[in-house]
Amino acid sequence: EPVLWEMLYQALQTSEGAPSRDIIRQPEFASYVEGWGREGDAGFLAYDAKHGDELLGAVWLRSPSSERQQGEEPAPELAFAVKPGLRKLGLGAALLTQLVKTNPHHAVSMRASANNPAVRLYERFGFKIVNESPGTVTMRREV
Repeated sequence: EPVLWEMLYQALQTSEGAPSRDIIRQPEFASYVEGWGREGDAGFLAYDAKHGDELLGAVWLRSPSSERQQGEEPAPELAFAVKPGLRKLGLGAALLTQLVKTNPHHAVSMRASANNPAVRLYERFGFKIVNESPGTVTMRREV
């Protein structure tokens, strides 16, 4: 869980700067990590073994703990992070490839900033925009 808290913070860093570390404890972000290890939680970490096991990135899935709507099982939510300075080098694509190969029968949803360059990466992996609001998109990958 501590590794995922760090990766969640890394995911929130943009070219516009780094937010306060307290942001990850806000409910809309904390739900991606808090109480990690419940049924359905799954993910992958990327480390650089040549440089002291430096943490490079992570991708993980988590089923929402919210109520089901109209009897439907909510799709697991994707969380994804690559440390700033290591982005656009293929690490994110490698992490997503591993996640998709391991979970090919899962519909997956995720939210991102509308101007996040990773949105194009998600589209390459079959995610489609299903909802847009000011500054944010919700994407979903169906099976």
